[in-house]
Amino acid sequence: MGSPKTAPRASYHHGDLRNALMDSAVELARAGGPEAVVLREVARRVGVSATAAYRHFSAADELFGEVKQAALARLAESIERAVGAVPDEGDPGDVAVARLRASAEGYLDFAFSEPGLFQTAFHHDDHKVDPADAADDMSFSDSAAFQTFSRLLDEVLAAGRMAPHCRAGAEVAGWSMVHGFAVLGTEGPLGRHLSPQMMAFVRQRTIDVVMRGLTAQD
Repeated sequence: MGSPKTAPRASYHHGDLRNALMDSAVELARAGGPEAVVLREVARRVGVSATAAYRHFSAADELFGEVKQAALARLAESIERAVGAVPDEGDPGDVAVARLRASAEGYLDFAFSEPGLFQTAFHHDDHKVDPADAADDMSFSDSAAFQTFSRLLDEVLAAGRMAPHCRAGAEVAGWSMVHGFAVLGTEGPLGRHLSPQMMAFVRQRTIDVVMRGLTAQD
């Protein structure tokens, strides 16, 4: 079997090449997850030399970091779409709770429809030993998705649907449960062993449990 064909060398303006490299890297992540984001393969697909690619991304880590941020941005867009679809009418408390639930639905919609990008968004390089790199592990806490979740919790609290003493730490607790189900469903035993019907049932039960915990009144 012959080696994979290399795309013909292409000519790009400086900014266009960087965008093309990013688009290619995101598509690799979508199809194969974080391990598929390899700078030389990105360059090959775009049709430029690895040397040309390195002029825009000095190291593979730099490229991967930007792909990771792009994946987080798309996760945030999925959440915002789900939240935006909730009718803004009726009892304010009901609306606030429905919007919070929709954020979990949007999170899981993205995880199951874009598993490669979802895994990339939360990928951690276990070979990093520099403690200064540990901040990357919590990049989600600074992301638009996490900030949206925090804002929605504040809306639920303001609407009187959450006891004030339950607000502290609610973001991390809720995120942990929803994210845990997403991981188990996309790359763990739930996805391998449950039927689509049972997965849908467990998904709703998970969100039910999360919502009861987040809207507790005592």
